[in-house]
Amino acid sequence: MPGPGPLSGPAPDTAPRRRVAIVGAALSDCGRVDGPTPYALHAQAARRALADSGLDRSVIDGFASAGLGTLAPVEVAEYLGLRPAWTDSTSVGGATWEVMAAHAADAIAAGHANAVLLAYGSTARADIKARRRTANLSFGARGPLQFEAPYGHTLIAKYAMAARRHMHEYGTTLEQLASIAVQARANAADNPDAMFRDPVTVDDVLSGEMIADPFTKLHCCIRSDGGCAILLAAEDYVPDTAKRPVWILGAGTAVSHTAMSEWEDFTVSPAAASGRVAFRRAGLTPSDIDIAELYDAFTYMTLVTLEDLGFCPKGEGGAFAAKGRLLRDGDLPVNTDGGGLSACHPGMRGLFLLVEATRQLRGEAGPTQTLRRDGTPPEVAVASGTGGWFCSAGTVVLGRG
Repeated sequence: MPGPGPLSGPAPDTAPRRRVAIVGAALSDCGRVDGPTPYALHAQAARRALADSGLDRSVIDGFASAGLGTLAPVEVAEYLGLRPAWTDSTSVGGATWEVMAAHAADAIAAGHANAVLLAYGSTARADIKARRRTANLSFGARGPLQFEAPYGHTLIAKYAMAARRHMHEYGTTLEQLASIAVQARANAADNPDAMFRDPVTVDDVLSGEMIADPFTKLHCCIRSDGGCAILLAAEDYVPDTAKRPVWILGAGTAVSHTAMSEWEDFTVSPAAASGRVAFRRAGLTPSDIDIAELYDAFTYMTLVTLEDLGFCPKGEGGAFAAKGRLLRDGDLPVNTDGGGLSACHPGMRGLFLLVEATRQLRGEAGPTQTLRRDGTPPEVAVASGTGGWFCSAGTVVLGRG
């Protein structure tokens, strides 16, 4: 029997807190996708996620999307043929999707919605190739950014400055940062959806074209096309779904700064705050986590997020990562699909983290599947997105049903 229809739950002021699960997850075509529009990639990913759930589209009463259209998510919902009663268009960069997942989970738990679809799609690579757009080096010069724009601060340069500060404070080395890119590529090697799969070495990373000191090309994420979607639903629906649920155990969000001059410490990201809240709400600690899907537009993002989530002490992220711990068979598999450094990065990658975590916890990741020491799929995962230049963070702890 189907689950309850849209808005058929109890009134919000009397609703018990319901458990919330990811019941559908899917990618659109990814990598080099020259034909479809971003809207088409949204639709392709949404259809696949709905099919993955085994539920009928009529159960969807909530929709969240950002980054496309003048009135996102209204335009995308219309394209998908949805008329949601609950919407979210939060836009905080790459962390958007973890923040939206937290909002959707709270709404479902409180009875404000029953099933919320999150969808994303981008043709960033194809648009540049076709000269429909140029590569964005900055976010403009309005508001607080006007005070930094005259000094030539690009997005990449801001991350590079933060990395240099970590190197100065803690002795982090270029080789340690490079090892993160090497391990990401190794994780991508068996992923048929990954854009780059050939192995690279630390020397390859260090000898590459300089983009923003200390980042060479391989320290930076790739530019790809692609989309993905997840469907979150109340526990009422779980008996009728096609796959085992992946439960939202806890989530946290945080913002930090816009202007670099307002960032108190370049070596601490807002994941330190969002992670602390997410783990507290989940009733877990970093030692309970089997795999981590972390936003990795640059190698330094992976390093500092590992520290800020508590997987290693502050300042020890370089040594922690350099020991091969991030590989799929390592102590803490990180970005098991190859991440934004090797698999795909169409723009705001945060939703891809949730899709990959879901597949891993279900044991459906195919050639990229990780296993615990006892040979079983992972039980608990964390997905942590970063937005802007460490301006925002969203962290979600997930558990296998």
